[in-house]
Amino acid sequence: MKRFFALLDGEAGAYGVAFPDCPGCTAMGADENEAYANAVEALGEWMHDSMADGAAPEPRAIEALRQDPDVAAAISEGAVLLAVPLVIEAGRSVKANISLDRGLLDAIDNAARRSGLTRSGFLASAAREKIEAAG
Repeated sequence: MKRFFALLDGEAGAYGVAFPDCPGCTAMGADENEAYANAVEALGEWMHDSMADGAAPEPRAIEALRQDPDVAAAISEGAVLLAVPLVIEAGRSVKANISLDRGLLDAIDNAARRSGLTRSGFLASAAREKIEAAG
């Protein structure tokens, strides 16, 4: 999975994320977790649009970013680098045949029902959370 590095800065109630390799791609959140989740979504949408225009950038290595004067300045002012996974949603559902333990599937169905989701919606949500956590 492709990951892009982003700069996170701010304070309680107002955090911002900017992607040095994706000009204009930004996200915000009330806390670090919300800003990160919004950054995953923003990166996917920004990259989708860039690919449609034929101008999708490749992520730079962290060493190269640290040599970038603008990135170095942001870090010296308190920003931190985050690894953000690139998840581009296609906007269409496809069927997938998977095998799961019966007990696990029952637990998934129960959790989905409690959350007001379908099995597919619950599994997609859980997968997104796992991908984001892997950063």
